[in-house]
Amino acid sequence: MNQHVLVDGADAHSNQIAASHARLLGGKLQDLAVGFYPPTAEKTLRRFSAGETARLLGITEARLRQLPFDRLTPDLEIGPAGRRYFTLAEIHAIRRYLHEIDRVGRGYLPHRDGEKGEHLQVIALTNFKGGSAKTTHTAGLAHYLALHGYRVLAIDADPQASLSTLLGVRPDETGPTIYDAVRYGDGQRPMREVIRKTYFTGLDLASANLELEEFEFYAPLMSSPERRKSSGPPFFARLPVAIESVAEDYDVVVIDCPPRLGYFAISALCAATATLITVHPQMIDLASMRQFLTMMSDLMETVQEEGAPPPAQDWFRYLITRYDPQSVPQTSVVGMLQDLFGSYVLPKAMLQTPAVSTSGLVGQTIYETPLGKDRSDEVSRATYRRALDAFDDVNREIEALIRGAWGRA
Repeated sequence: MNQHVLVDGADAHSNQIAASHARLLGGKLQDLAVGFYPPTAEKTLRRFSAGETARLLGITEARLRQLPFDRLTPDLEIGPAGRRYFTLAEIHAIRRYLHEIDRVGRGYLPHRDGEKGEHLQVIALTNFKGGSAKTTHTAGLAHYLALHGYRVLAIDADPQASLSTLLGVRPDETGPTIYDAVRYGDGQRPMREVIRKTYFTGLDLASANLELEEFEFYAPLMSSPERRKSSGPPFFARLPVAIESVAEDYDVVVIDCPPRLGYFAISALCAATATLITVHPQMIDLASMRQFLTMMSDLMETVQEEGAPPPAQDWFRYLITRYDPQSVPQTSVVGMLQDLFGSYVLPKAMLQTPAVSTSGLVGQTIYETPLGKDRSDEVSRATYRRALDAFDDVNREIEALIRGAWGRA
């Protein structure tokens, strides 16, 4: 039978149809993935122009040109017309140098100071419904913070592993994942062994794959009274314990939660010092979000009755995503949310823009896409600039919340 022939009625079996279509789709996706990202390739990050580098460092291009490049960046790439292009590692080296010679407290190196009580920020990005650009913004936030000098750990808490893929780790790759750090039994590994460096200097990753689904099976089994004493930390404490073991290495942890409130999602929420809920401004999404908020509240109360400490959250915010300011219905929904929740809604929104979609097609965030003169299309350049500005505006607000939690201006 031809694979494209439609079969309905008595001869149709949903499991067979689903299996057949899964194979067809899987093959096509694999072909597309190989085209964009060959199996033997490692994901790399582009270089940044002098203008981009100066903006990231908070200095002028004139000041940048005065720095001792021969000592700081001996392998600096010089392009046409003498233009300098910097790797992210070179930008971080310049940042450290500026911090060392800083005499006025400009704060070129924003690392937290544990001795001053600046605790690790653990941000859980969550939503009950897919399509809210949660993973896109998790990756974008992680990239923004790493670009600005923070030490960042990204944790993929979703078995679909979309964040892992965006950060250069395919779900079918071998190697330890976040599940190995939280699993029950003898196979558990220290958190440091599951964390891997990424192509994005300053950003580490605890990846995921479908094996993480096993946590949803074993967590209730190991929570029974007869097994609880011998199984180690309860399910809700397993991710907090893992994160605490590497806390001194990072300033910020971002967690891409799955679009459901299972056992591991609850563990992620228990680990969080801040919660960011992504919201697509459509009425059907708000109905889903209301259910999510109710269920989250009820479940968190239940785990507290089981011994989880009350969540000590520094902040809780809603982020409007995929927002079209020209859409009257969406504008109305945003206004309603602002009226209901006030300052809990971040003032800036993530815009719906082709630039983000185009970047996503090739497995990139907006921060990885070339800017300005590196682009050949004036329309694309303007569209990209608007998208980048929108990401920066939102992420600056989140950075301000992080710094506020540390008592910084």
